[in-house]
Amino acid sequence: MAEQGLTNQQVLENITARFGDAIFNAHEPYGLLTVTTTRDQIILLLTHLYNDAELQMNFLTTMCGIHYPENKGEELGLIYHVHSLVHNTRLRIKIFFPIADPVVPTATKLYATANWMEREAFDFYGIQFEGHPNLIRILNVEDMTYHPMRKEYPLEDGTREDKVDVFFGR
Repeated sequence: MAEQGLTNQQVLENITARFGDAIFNAHEPYGLLTVTTTRDQIILLLTHLYNDAELQMNFLTTMCGIHYPENKGEELGLIYHVHSLVHNTRLRIKIFFPIADPVVPTATKLYATANWMEREAFDFYGIQFEGHPNLIRILNVEDMTYHPMRKEYPLEDGTREDKVDVFFGR
């Protein structure tokens, strides 16, 4: 019989016992334990999840950037998904920070997969990963002066003549 996975409650108790108030906004949308922490604590938390004998969350499934321009002082953020292959348990971790100070420590020393994920977040959101071994654009051209996933531009080009509303029944 396969080993029973850790419950969300066990994971939450483990990390709050170690990090206390640095873990907040814990909830379980669709059964996925989701917590928020600070960028000052993220590497310590990821290291704990990786090395803890009980949790064994040593696989970084996803790390991606997010942009909420209406959240003053927390416009940019990152979402990390970590997974314990032993327990088949997942955890989503969010951090938020000001767009004026988009610097976060790199997770590449812990997870090799973070290398390209961090480059993508840099490329599309302008997030700077302190200590990253090769933080250059990964998908866009090097001389691009903006970060296209930031919600700073209109969704449609107002100068396009082939998109006249009358042609679309609007």
